[in-house]
Amino acid sequence: MTVQTSLSSSSLEPLIRREIQAVDPNLPVYNVRTMNEIIDSSLASRRFSAELVGVFAVVALLLASVGMYGLLAYMVGQRAHEIGVRMALGAMPSAIGKMIVGRGAGLAGIGVGTGLLLSAVMAPLISSLLYGVRPIDAEVFIAVPLILMVVVLLASYIPTRRAARVNPIIALRES
Repeated sequence: MTVQTSLSSSSLEPLIRREIQAVDPNLPVYNVRTMNEIIDSSLASRRFSAELVGVFAVVALLLASVGMYGLLAYMVGQRAHEIGVRMALGAMPSAIGKMIVGRGAGLAGIGVGTGLLLSAVMAPLISSLLYGVRPIDAEVFIAVPLILMVVVLLASYIPTRRAARVNPIIALRES
């Protein structure tokens, strides 16, 4: 049975129970809940799944940023001699920074391009699993690559600063 009212379910439950008992004393009245409670309980598993996917997305973004940082830091360490030579020959720290950020952005661009291509190909295959969401959503296909590129730029900040501060004399002596 459903009752539409603006009053709270806790204040109406005794009244509803009394009226139903007046009609049929053997009719049990149980599980009195609001429609919001019913909807919330029916959507609980889907909300949990969505939150879990969100957590995994954040972890994946964190792993991508740590991976890009590690790759660029390793590259700066391996190319310290080259960076020292460039700086000894007059390269400005900004040029060295652009080289490192450009390398990171290039690698991220390849990954983003590949991901977009695969997503566009695979999206129609999961359309039967989606409800109320288009498989190819322009906003998502724009927002996700932008977020990834921002993460890459942030992850390349420390290796870029490290590369721009390479002392040419020390870098040339170490080789």
